[in-house]
Amino acid sequence: MKHITKVEKIERQNFSLLIPHGYKPLLDVMKRGEAAWEIKKFFTRELERRLELKPRPAPLYLDPATGLQDNLNGVETAVRFDMPSIPGTIFEVPHSLAKWKRWTLGEDGYQAGRGIWTDMHAVRRNDGLDSTHSGLVRQYDWERVIAKGDRTPEFLQLMVMKVYGAMRAAEGMAARKYGTEQILRPDIQFVHTEDLERDYPKLTPRERENMVTKDCGAVFIRGIGAKLPLTGVYHDGRAPDYDDWSTVAADGKPGLNGDIFVWHPVLQIGLELSSMGIRVDAASMEYQLEERNCTDRRGLPFHQKVLTNQLPLSVGGGIGQDRLNMFILRAAHIGEVFPNGWPAEMREILATHGITLLQ
Repeated sequence: MKHITKVEKIERQNFSLLIPHGYKPLLDVMKRGEAAWEIKKFFTRELERRLELKPRPAPLYLDPATGLQDNLNGVETAVRFDMPSIPGTIFEVPHSLAKWKRWTLGEDGYQAGRGIWTDMHAVRRNDGLDSTHSGLVRQYDWERVIAKGDRTPEFLQLMVMKVYGAMRAAEGMAARKYGTEQILRPDIQFVHTEDLERDYPKLTPRERENMVTKDCGAVFIRGIGAKLPLTGVYHDGRAPDYDDWSTVAADGKPGLNGDIFVWHPVLQIGLELSSMGIRVDAASMEYQLEERNCTDRRGLPFHQKVLTNQLPLSVGGGIGQDRLNMFILRAAHIGEVFPNGWPAEMREILATHGITLLQ
């Protein structure tokens, strides 16, 4: 945005911030709340139509003994509680509903080409707090049954273009209704993590994401989770039991998953709006559990159903609700579009720069 002179990074012990100097909110608080609600209604209708999905209520807690909890990188601590009326069971607030959605498709009898979306609320207490992260994650979570022949990068790209099309349509609606700007390009670009490592060997994965997103405007980065060939490290972490990040495709590169990034002109970063992918089949789950030293999960009900081909093959992902609003409304902080818990010092720093977080 033309009036922003620079973006300053502020680091504290418990949080970090990106401060765009010269920032002014496009909408006041009341208008911002209205716009966020209108974007949600419009975007979910577009998602339903483009991906042929039906809405489904989402659970607010899961029994981890089912294997349906997303263990993320295996080190994050879930919010846990007991329920006296169900003695002996400890429930967990979900980190995501990636596995629950696939289980539900099987239970409900969905066929190839059809699926569900749900309004997911998750708590990730270990997430660092910054301009784009909070402890509460709200996603449009979706999942769709696919045929065996759909487990290809080409089919994944088709799904990405449908999701991106819904994002761009929502941005266009907001531009017409609230005078915001349409900046997303008609087409999203596709790149693999191995290409980024080769092209930018001296940069960190996060710096590579910023570089390619700034060049492309919008990009899907494929293959997140597999080890990179030059350094032997991961571009980013991925759990072993939902996205397929290991299957080597016809182009010789691993992974049938990835993330959608768009260039955020206020913070001048590549902003991740969605993580999605074709889900593991029996072979890739077996390999990925071994790779991540998670073979103890094999006996859990969800994992058993995948390993014995009792669940449908699927593709799915999550789209950050507040990240999408933050991007479309050109907000400088995710707390401007949804209330959450923030350190008092963070609020004070932001307020001095004209950035007011919702209570």
